Amino acid sequence: MFAGFAAIGFVVAYIGPTGMAMSQANAQEAAPITLYASSLGDIQTRAVVETDDAEQEPRSLDRDGYTVYVKPKPKPKPKPVETSSGSTSSSTGWAPPFVTPDPGSAQAIAYRMVTDRGWGDGEFSCLVALWNKESGWRVNAYNASSGAYGIPQALPGSKMGSAGADWETNPATQISWGLGYIGGRYGTPCGAWGHSQRVGWY
Repeated sequence: MFAGFAAIGFVVAYIGPTGMAMSQANAQEAAPITLYASSLGDIQTRAVVETDDAEQEPRSLDRDGYTVYVKPKPKPKPKPVETSSGSTSSSTGWAPPFVTPDPGSAQAIAYRMVTDRGWGDGEFSCLVALWNKESGWRVNAYNASSGAYGIPQALPGSKMGSAGADWETNPATQISWGLGYIGGRYGTPCGAWGHSQRVGWY
């Protein structure tokens, strides 16, 4: 019996204040508290202020206060233009440069005759290169193996007699004959020079 009273006393003591508090708390909470529900109070809100778009003009970007400098590209240097009517650059890849001849020299005589024929400085340059190769502009240049003679290396040398009786010693006579030969066979000194570059003779 004593044990029964002790058990009843224990139940009453347990249900007493603690039991009442728990039952009241359960009654007040209608729904269980979840992690999502507890975090709703921490939500941040964003306030949006609406304005009349018609009254507000878009801001323009102002570029005043600085300038943009663009470095110009350098102009290409002009290529030299050949003054003669003919040129050997297309056939040989190289055209001789023009050099003013020494006054009184064989080349000075030739330059006057070339310009009298209407040929330009480019043609004279080709003639200088051609006869430099053939005779070095020596009036008495002689090729023992072929018999060619004089500044234009006429073959045989006696052909130049048609230009003058002094063909053996006079550079003007030899040059006159040589220019006539070049004009009749190749058209221009550059034509003769191009042929000489291709095959070794003219």
